Amino acid sequence: MALSFCGNNDIKAYSVEYGVLNNGCFVDALNLVPHVFLLFITFPILFIGWGSQSSKVQIHHNTWLHFPGHNMRWILTFLLLFVHVCEFAEGLVSNNNHLHLFMPAFMGFIAATTSVVYYHNIETSNFPKLLLVLFIYWVLAFITKSIKLWKFAEYKVGPQHLRFCITALLVILYGLLMAVEINVIRVRKYVFFANPQKVKPPEDLQDLGVRFLQPFVNLLSKVDFSKLISMAPQKINMKPNLLYIGKLPIAMRALTNYLRLKDAYEDQRTAEDPERAPSIWRSMYRAFGRPILLSSTFRYLADLLGFAGPLCISGIETYLGVYFMSSTELLQNSSVLAILLFLALVLQRTFLQASYYVTIETGINLRGALLAMIYNKILRLSTSNMSMGEMTLGQINNLVAIETNQLMWFLFLCPNLWAMPVQIVMGVILLYYLLGCSALVGASVIVLLAPVQYLIATKLADTQKNTLEHSTDRLKTTTEILKGIKLLKLYAWENIFCDSVEETRGKELTSLKTFAFYTSMSIFMNAAIPIAAVLATFVMHHFINKTGPSPSEAFAALALFHILVTPLFLLSTVVRFAVKALVSVQKLGEFLQSDEIGDDSWRNGDISVTLEPGKKHLGMVSDTINRKQPMRYQMDNYEHPTRRPLRPTETEDVAVKVSNGSFTWGSNLLTLSDINIRIPTGQLTMIVGQVGCGKSSLLLAMLGEMQAIEGRVYWRSLNSSNAGFERNINKNRYSVAYAAQKSWLLNATVEENITFGSPFNKQRYKAVIDACSLQPDIDLLPFGDQTEIGERGINLSGGQRQRICVARALYQNTNIVFLDDPFSALDIHLSDHLMQEGILKFLQDDKRTVVLVTHKLQYLIHADWIIAMKDGSVLREGTLKDIQTHDVELYDHWKTLMNRQDQELEKDIQQDSQTTLERKTLRRAFYSREAKNQIDDEDEEEEEEEEDDDNMSMTTNRRSKIPWKVCWCYLSSGGFFMVFLMVSSKLLKHSVIVAIDYWLALWTSSKTNQSDSYYLTVFIILCAAGITLCLITSLTVEFLGLSAATNLHHNLLNKIIHAPIRYTNTTLQHLQVYSSTVNTCSHIPPTLESLTRSTLLCLSAIGVIASITPAFLIALVPLGVAFYFIQKYFRVASKDLQDLDDSTQLPLLCHFSETAEGLTTIRAFRQEARFKQRMLELTDTNNTAYLFLSAANRWLEVRTDYLGAVIVLTAAATSIWSLRYGLQAGGLVGLGLTYALTVTNYLNWVVRNLADLEVQMAAVKKVNSFLGTESENYEGSMDSSQVPENWPHNGEIKIQDLCVRYDPMLKPVLKHVNAYVEPGQKVGICGRTGSGKSSLSLAFFNMVDIFEGKIIIDGIDICKLPLQTLRSRLSIILQDPVLFSGSIRFNLDPERTCTDDRLWEALEIAQLKNMVKALAGGLDAVVTEGGENFSVGQRQLFCLARAFVRKSSILIMDEATASIDMATENILQKVVMTAFADRTVVTIAHRVHTILTADLVIVMKRGNILEYDKPETLLEQEDGMFASFVKADM
Repeated sequence: MALSFCGNNDIKAYSVEYGVLNNGCFVDALNLVPHVFLLFITFPILFIGWGSQSSKVQIHHNTWLHFPGHNMRWILTFLLLFVHVCEFAEGLVSNNNHLHLFMPAFMGFIAATTSVVYYHNIETSNFPKLLLVLFIYWVLAFITKSIKLWKFAEYKVGPQHLRFCITALLVILYGLLMAVEINVIRVRKYVFFANPQKVKPPEDLQDLGVRFLQPFVNLLSKVDFSKLISMAPQKINMKPNLLYIGKLPIAMRALTNYLRLKDAYEDQRTAEDPERAPSIWRSMYRAFGRPILLSSTFRYLADLLGFAGPLCISGIETYLGVYFMSSTELLQNSSVLAILLFLALVLQRTFLQASYYVTIETGINLRGALLAMIYNKILRLSTSNMSMGEMTLGQINNLVAIETNQLMWFLFLCPNLWAMPVQIVMGVILLYYLLGCSALVGASVIVLLAPVQYLIATKLADTQKNTLEHSTDRLKTTTEILKGIKLLKLYAWENIFCDSVEETRGKELTSLKTFAFYTSMSIFMNAAIPIAAVLATFVMHHFINKTGPSPSEAFAALALFHILVTPLFLLSTVVRFAVKALVSVQKLGEFLQSDEIGDDSWRNGDISVTLEPGKKHLGMVSDTINRKQPMRYQMDNYEHPTRRPLRPTETEDVAVKVSNGSFTWGSNLLTLSDINIRIPTGQLTMIVGQVGCGKSSLLLAMLGEMQAIEGRVYWRSLNSSNAGFERNINKNRYSVAYAAQKSWLLNATVEENITFGSPFNKQRYKAVIDACSLQPDIDLLPFGDQTEIGERGINLSGGQRQRICVARALYQNTNIVFLDDPFSALDIHLSDHLMQEGILKFLQDDKRTVVLVTHKLQYLIHADWIIAMKDGSVLREGTLKDIQTHDVELYDHWKTLMNRQDQELEKDIQQDSQTTLERKTLRRAFYSREAKNQIDDEDEEEEEEEEDDDNMSMTTNRRSKIPWKVCWCYLSSGGFFMVFLMVSSKLLKHSVIVAIDYWLALWTSSKTNQSDSYYLTVFIILCAAGITLCLITSLTVEFLGLSAATNLHHNLLNKIIHAPIRYTNTTLQHLQVYSSTVNTCSHIPPTLESLTRSTLLCLSAIGVIASITPAFLIALVPLGVAFYFIQKYFRVASKDLQDLDDSTQLPLLCHFSETAEGLTTIRAFRQEARFKQRMLELTDTNNTAYLFLSAANRWLEVRTDYLGAVIVLTAAATSIWSLRYGLQAGGLVGLGLTYALTVTNYLNWVVRNLADLEVQMAAVKKVNSFLGTESENYEGSMDSSQVPENWPHNGEIKIQDLCVRYDPMLKPVLKHVNAYVEPGQKVGICGRTGSGKSSLSLAFFNMVDIFEGKIIIDGIDICKLPLQTLRSRLSIILQDPVLFSGSIRFNLDPERTCTDDRLWEALEIAQLKNMVKALAGGLDAVVTEGGENFSVGQRQLFCLARAFVRKSSILIMDEATASIDMATENILQKVVMTAFADRTVVTIAHRVHTILTADLVIVMKRGNILEYDKPETLLEQEDGMFASFVKADM
């Protein structure tokens, strides 16, 4: 049939005898004019514009300007498009051979689309004059549509007709768009005005560092997140890095949000009641309430649109009919309903994602604000809070890592709290409308089971808490084992400790089993409730109405039940989060109300000097450059030409003065009482006294860290005459350089730790490094002073950490330097060097005021002023001369102590000092790491080369592959039966669920005479089977996961503990692998469950639709391709963004704990502002990564949702088409559409679970690769039964041609060593660092690779012995003392084989008996983690006692007396000689004089034996190495 514009059936259609405007066809033609005009003018402009603008728009986002009314214009345009679609549909349905009824609508649609594309291009290029075209278009369209409406009214076509309503809507929309255009002219004045308005883009858009532009893009990009992913990595193979994701927009930065929250918080404090704690909830509402309300609005709209699906299904099922048609007539057309269903779905999903996005953005903003708030509070926390244990580091870390996240998550889920009840009520009303009373029965099943779900959810939370406690214990034990693994191996105790971990793991598994059970119950309820509800409803319907429901009722009800389950399932989660949020807010409130440090205005003396942060660094640079003679010192000299008399008088210069001071740490006990002291300016003051007499407290009291009960601390005020001058020359007047007793380092480079925020001055820096003798240590580090120091200086020794802290204090350009016991961890050489070069020369040359706390009394002669303390008060104050004359007794006491220290000094100048040892361990630590890194680097280089050759698609492939092999490894470690059970029950369950729905379709559309009861019986049986299978699958998945995790953990632990010693040197790395993988493996089962469920649901849905309407398969091909590319792109981006989020979170948490640990130092240095700035940067970085990750999730969901909507549309279209031609029963169409609706929900879960599984499988891969490493060979060629019970009975050692290496890839450390030790001989081994002494001691225990030669002990080659037997029969005392948490008894004898008498005897030998007797519990007294409750010396003595308990014939002492003072060491030497008189003792010497009494001395050099004889003989060879060592030692 030929088409013509005005219809071809009537010639009258073209007649104009009653006037042109009275011919409807001409009026419609007139309506075409504006559309044609717009298309005609805009296309050329667009093409020219695109050519010139496209490149510019991509590069500079500072052109993304928004004209006034931007969002309004987009919304109106979308509405216009929708109305045009309705107009087109109405014209087509009413008469499809009259072109003029739908042609203008079609052209209008195209013109509206063009208008918005055109507008967008003008906006991005900021060229408002071209908007005039749009203004003319809206005016013309408004006029032509108004004429049409006027003619309708004239011909009595009114609101009861659909076409009149559509035309009226179009007139309104065109009018509004015209108003928007007039508003742009009014604001921007680009036309009709003399001076147009110049507009600058917002600050964020001018900053090219800001990459997160979601707040600035146009409405369409906001909705579909497309700009965001174009900002994400352009090349898929380019990993996003921190530089790439850029900065946050100003409004989303932590500082901005912190100020908002802080204002809201502080505004609640009133003058009437200043003590009242402000409410955090109210502050959060005031600061972030508006976006939450917006999000909730979006959420309501989405939920209401969600009900369109079931209603349209019922419509399409029911109706399968005009020149002017009514509105209801159009809605009876199933094709129109299908399109409406599609649009409703698209809108619903758009609103839902918008709601999610707004809450997530707000949640992230809130978290940033809370973190800043907590950090500010930490910086003001009173020190006593920390020291008295009221506020522990753990609590602070929990606040940062857990509580802020809880609140953020609560905010994410917040809109659900009020949206869900509305959704549930609406659902029940619609069900009642469809099915009557029987629907209420089904709904009541859902509602009644909701409390059960809540109960399960709370049980889950409790169990999780228990599990967490057990896993913390397990991790603690494992950490201890890994730290002391060398000792455990040497004593053959690894299995005992392994069992203790397994025991803790057993407790953890018990609670994990409970957890798995509750989780599976929760999953079961979620899957079974809809089946039970449908069953109850239709059984009830059958009994009330005596017939089955119609297809339209049944499937609309089915879809509604699916909608209802989600809010009910989520409600329990949301309530749980709400409860957690309440707890978190309470904890936060308590923290924010805790005590703060006092006001420090006193630090400026009586004059208050305001330090303006903006002017902080004035004059500093000149100061650092001319370090030797800055002007203030010349002025000092001018005032006092001669050196001051040593005793400061009242009139003289005092830097700090404390008068009548009494100070406490917060409890009512006074720590310091009656303190009256003066610290003279520019001189060296020493504070001495016994341990625990309050020396460190005195320093902290002066720094204002303690609570003053009475008295005051005065700091030198500036005299008015030179105040301004002084202030300019040294801005750091009131900061004090402070080196704390417990060294505190940042997780930064060595250089950053020393300069600590001061400008870098090369000359000064070098002087400081030399003064602290750090150069040799720096030379050992892989990247010199640019090497990152691990957290808490983990990769440095105590002495090295302490020297860096002292260097930091020296480097700072402050008047006053406080050093708290800087020599405690240093040996005598270093102490002397530091005293001479650092304190006496570097600081005193600068006339800086130095306060030094020390135990080294030999330095008292250098002091200008001495403060002697005893029991928290000052015993004496004055010069050494004063004390000599006035307090002879004290002076004599010091003298005897000094003599003892001098003797120690003489003996201690040995060849292999403690420092050398520290450097050795440092070299080793970095050596093993470097070797590994080198191999890694080579691998990376090779990979990079490959990558360059590779094209992009290959790279995408490589980075978005799920390692299915690893997946199989994981499943099989759970047991094959469980895997089989899981797979079969899953498949069965989904088949049964499809069968239930299929049976329902048959029943509802059955026209046969078969009785309803037959259908009903089968229906009940199927539902019961479905519910049972739901239970089985949920249980199998969880328990499969549990058994897999159990086996993986068991194997991993055994592997780590039995690995060769070279692996255990990288303890921390192991710990990371161990803790993170064990944790990740426990998350796999839920992911696996969710993935299989979503995938099977999607597949069954597609299968059902395809079986009903095979034509659907044709449309499926392009949809499948689109889905494939979306998921691939997302998984690559998601994995990288996830890594980025994880990697940015760690530094943030570290920064918080570092700050809390180093509070006193930060405050003494006055560095609070710098640390705050750093925290804000770290928070913003982490928030940016998290925002990109969340936005990427939205990007995916929007796309999969739209794909799902297209699937629904296709399914509906194919169903209607096949119904038209009578290809199937109506019930089956309903079944198809119900399934199509579920696809939208599950598509994005498939992708997200795939992405999660990929990350989790990487953890399993790590475990697997670790399980692939070799273990030590514990077997040996001899059976343990062949070894005599009392072996080694004599202690004879023969070493024949021994060659040893740590790893087959490394060079040998011992080369062809030969030696013979007679039974009972005392052998001393000495040599320089790295000569192979310790390697030889390890060779006795077969801990290293003996690849040539052998060691024969009492006639047996040790390589043939089982390791357990060999190591359990020898004893060793290591250089580093290792104690485990538990009791003293457990530390001496973990095997529990010895009597108490034997243990006491060992303690007596080790000089510990009296000390242990005094402890509560004696042998059962508690040892804390790492033996922290004993001093290093005491720990070493415990290790000696441990060796004595095991009475073996051979004892090896590896530099075992390094951390013991001289007196105790002498006693021990005697004890060893007597207690081990008849046994062989091999001593690796730390101080050469300890082996002068040995029977045999072996001197080693570079892995060879250089000298080998009795000590007397060796001493006679004057040019020998041993003789030179002894000379150096005397």
